[in-house]
Amino acid sequence: MDIRLSILDQSPISEGSNAVEALRQTTVLAQKAEEWGYSRFWVSEHHDTTTLAGSSPEILISHLASATKSIRIGSGGVMLPHYSAYKVAENFKLLEALYPGRIDAGMGRAPGGMPRATHALHDGNFRDVNQFPNQIDDLLMYLHDAVPEGHQFQGLKATPTTNSAPPVWMLGSSANSAYLAAEKGLPYMFAQFINGDGGPSYAKAYRDRFKPSQYLQQPKQAVAVFVVCAETEEDAKRIASSKELTMLRLIQGKPSAGTPSIETAMNYPYTIYDLQSIEEFRKRLVVGNPQQVKEQIENLAEVYEAEEVMLVTIAYNFEDKLKSFELIAKEIL
Repeated sequence: MDIRLSILDQSPISEGSNAVEALRQTTVLAQKAEEWGYSRFWVSEHHDTTTLAGSSPEILISHLASATKSIRIGSGGVMLPHYSAYKVAENFKLLEALYPGRIDAGMGRAPGGMPRATHALHDGNFRDVNQFPNQIDDLLMYLHDAVPEGHQFQGLKATPTTNSAPPVWMLGSSANSAYLAAEKGLPYMFAQFINGDGGPSYAKAYRDRFKPSQYLQQPKQAVAVFVVCAETEEDAKRIASSKELTMLRLIQGKPSAGTPSIETAMNYPYTIYDLQSIEEFRKRLVVGNPQQVKEQIENLAEVYEAEEVMLVTIAYNFEDKLKSFELIAKEIL
């Protein structure tokens, strides 16, 4: 199969490390991704967390684009309900002016953090996620200098003025995001790494309901999934155990100092209920040797009818993470 591969990096912090090192690793990974032939490299938005370093995608995008030459760099994504659509449009138009034709504007509606952070981002006010569809309309309007006559902001420009605008991707893990992407005529990235259930049906709903727009004439479907690849299946499972314990701690609301070591994960006193939770999490994970991972990725693309698969890898050792992406690139790209 002819599949494009991309990377979403959340700048994870390993136990005993720090945010500065995590962001340095994200930069190295973006450079390697370009070298290995990945199509795009996205970064995420998370707030009030000691385990993920990326809180401002637009700033990190600018840094990564300056550290690379050709790979597309984007957000996976900006949590639009926190912000003014006008300001987000200006951020991405500035990025487009600096790096023409290389920027992706992925938008989501999730909070990207716990309620405390959401309240702080809104100065203690209510966050109305129901305005998200209108915000997408406004964002597109500003990105394409299409404020209509009679609008309250008639004549307003999102600056700098550019000859092109970055494509807006809809991100989501539910039916609602699929419906919205179809209605707006935008490309859609389903986050299987967040929700392991229902994805193929949501992808089908997106294709069935898709309305051609000035931005996209045919549906453009992609899927993002957790992946760990190693020379052997056994090694891949050992590396993946760190992320499995991380997810278990998150589900249980336990404090975490970052991605735990393989030793910590392998020696953890799991209960039968813990193991059931981990088994459920594995719906969101592709793990194995290069051939096994290739088969799973190809099957995923076929089930979703996706032209692109975005890979998310979190490992305690950065070298294991780099090797995973390198092995996959050699096997598929």
